[in-house]
Amino acid sequence: MSSAVSPLAPTEVPDMPALAGVRLATAAAGIRYKNRTDVLLALLDPGTTVAGVFTKSKCPSAPVEWCRAKLKGGKARALVVNSGNANAFTGKTGKQSTALTASIAAKALGCKQDEIFLASTGVIGEPLDATKFDGVLEGLAGTAEAGDWMGAARAIMTTDTFPKVATATVKLGKAKVTINGMAKGAGMIAPDMATMLSFIFTDAPITAPALQALLKAGVEDTFNAVTIDGDTSTSDTLLAFATGAAAAKGATKISRISDPNAKAFVKAFNAVLADLAEQVARDGEGARKLVEIIVEGAKSKPSARKIAMSIANSPLVKTAIAGEDANWGRVVMAVGKAGEPADRDKLSISFNGIRVASKGARDPSYDEKEVSEAMKAQTIQIKVALGLGKGRDRVLTCDLTKEYVAINGDYRS
Repeated sequence: MSSAVSPLAPTEVPDMPALAGVRLATAAAGIRYKNRTDVLLALLDPGTTVAGVFTKSKCPSAPVEWCRAKLKGGKARALVVNSGNANAFTGKTGKQSTALTASIAAKALGCKQDEIFLASTGVIGEPLDATKFDGVLEGLAGTAEAGDWMGAARAIMTTDTFPKVATATVKLGKAKVTINGMAKGAGMIAPDMATMLSFIFTDAPITAPALQALLKAGVEDTFNAVTIDGDTSTSDTLLAFATGAAAAKGATKISRISDPNAKAFVKAFNAVLADLAEQVARDGEGARKLVEIIVEGAKSKPSARKIAMSIANSPLVKTAIAGEDANWGRVVMAVGKAGEPADRDKLSISFNGIRVASKGARDPSYDEKEVSEAMKAQTIQIKVALGLGKGRDRVLTCDLTKEYVAINGDYRS
């Protein structure tokens, strides 16, 4: 975990309200870090439904496999998260560690192991000593209380420089419901959901199938539209929990997300996802600039996404931005290599609203001084117009600096 907060960190932190049916507690179990919390326990009231999306990596962590198997039940009583060790590429030992962690948590809560959900983040390939949770989780179960969302977000950080939280309140039927979320992630971030660890909680009454549909749809233009370095983690996990506690106050039950009564809730839920996803981009390892890439005029939205990601994942584009150089030639390169329909002579490129290239050449009105000044901003928008169709997409990334190399060069040290 870095000691210097990213210059792109949000200037305002939301006031995270307590959420009915959720209690939180953190502890320092000594998984890897010294003198800091590294375990989070979220206790969930009986009846809480759960949904999840996970990494598409062919080398998933043991906790990812555990959660995938337990989702079938659709119910959750607790979430246990540790930082410092990913429990990935740990063989039979990894599976035994997840089973032991779930057993310890289930005993402490008096529930079934199948209702315990797990996530781990940190170093890959190091065995996780789950015996360190023995006694710790029982203590946390006794002290957990509503409210400390910032403490919970800090406990799951690794190379993050600031805790990432977001909240929204919306009316559902006759009652207001709350959506709280937290995330961690700064490196090894690339779409294939979930590209980090993130956890969403709501007191809205939602069936597990509806929550799953909501989550799967919501990630596409939020977490799946963010990349830091093009590397998808073995541990990527996004879980959503709905306690249903607001039903007692008159909140309408959501059984399908296409229900007109759920429209405002779906919008608010997606807004929380989008907020957290942007915070991940803002905390990219070593980042000094947030980069928004918009591709329009593509043959289709999927085509626009591939081109946008080609630009966002290009080390040459990202280092140029770090050097405050509007090097549109590198953007042209990234468009051309994406393997999607593009016509050089119809292409136009803008940096922060200033068109630098059009119709296959440098723009006639190009002013080096004007563009150089614009590139000093903390937020850079690159817009590419292909002129081929109506496909449009947007992705977020950050620049690539020397600090990224420094952070990842000695990550295990």
